[in-house]
Amino acid sequence: MELKMYTVSLQTKLSPQFIDITDDVDAFVKISEIDKGNAVVFSPHTTTAIIINENDSKLLQDFADVLEHLVPKKQNYNHNTSEYEGNGHSHCRQILLGSSETVLIEDGKLCLGAWQRIFFVELDSPRDRKIIIQIMGNKNL
Repeated sequence: MELKMYTVSLQTKLSPQFIDITDDVDAFVKISEIDKGNAVVFSPHTTTAIIINENDSKLLQDFADVLEHLVPKKQNYNHNTSEYEGNGHSHCRQILLGSSETVLIEDGKLCLGAWQRIFFVELDSPRDRKIIIQIMGNKNL
């Protein structure tokens, strides 16, 4: 059993922002030479998320609208005090979405459906972020 870890740094520009990171994760799977196993994609931030869905601009706008409907930015959250950044909505959205996704690897490739993509989701404000990718499994023989 092999274990590889990689870190990707990125700069977000707006919120919500859906950044397709599938090609990055796929590149690390190839570099790792793991043939069978899984890739865990994790965001170590409490106001970002990792999701899997289709990369369609209209769908992503629909999802942004759903987030605003479920967890409105302009609501009075207890977290929105002068002590914090006024980003209670971002934390609540992250709780709903989660901080990681696991994708199986078979024959050295991510086992994603035809339309599935992996997204890093910015839920707060533009800033420097990072993603941790852990790939584990058996190497090609």
